[in-house]
Amino acid sequence: MNYRQAIMDYEPYNEQERTDKARMLEYIDTFQDILTRNNDAAHFTASAWVVNEDFTKTVMVYHNIYDSWSWVGGHVDGDDNFLRVALKEVEEETGLQNITPVSENIYAIEILDVPAHVKKGKKIRTHLHLNVTYLLQASETDTLAIKPDENSAVAWMELDEAVARTTEPEMKPIYQKLNDKLPKNGQS
Repeated sequence: MNYRQAIMDYEPYNEQERTDKARMLEYIDTFQDILTRNNDAAHFTASAWVVNEDFTKTVMVYHNIYDSWSWVGGHVDGDDNFLRVALKEVEEETGLQNITPVSENIYAIEILDVPAHVKKGKKIRTHLHLNVTYLLQASETDTLAIKPDENSAVAWMELDEAVARTTEPEMKPIYQKLNDKLPKNGQS
């Protein structure tokens, strides 16, 4: 299934997702290079909400650029298989090796404002991340490892702790939404 169809088929969870879904589809139909950073106004990213076996904890990384605890994810960089990108990002940013999708379907969508910043010595202008999130699962007993060029810590956290420890106020409602959507006791 192509990414446009996957977004079309996605059932929004709340008003934020209904609005963002419509805008994402508009961006797909309007802009060139929506899958690459060549479009410096808006481009797709894929993120993961990684939970443990009993859906009580999530993996967070301490993100160097944002100086905050954050979920895992990254630019799709031309790859139209967003789930594959999310899995790759989890492995690269956390060191986790045995990651499985709870579902191959999109778990959540968000359009995120990215402030201007410097990355690897290059100025990056303010832009939008058209973000697709997947719900993934891993074992708390697997080894965690930082990715020094992106993060300085990786940790399992209780779900509420993950929301509380982020210092990015705009991310708190997103992380809370991801927690609220979780199957209770691991049951759909």
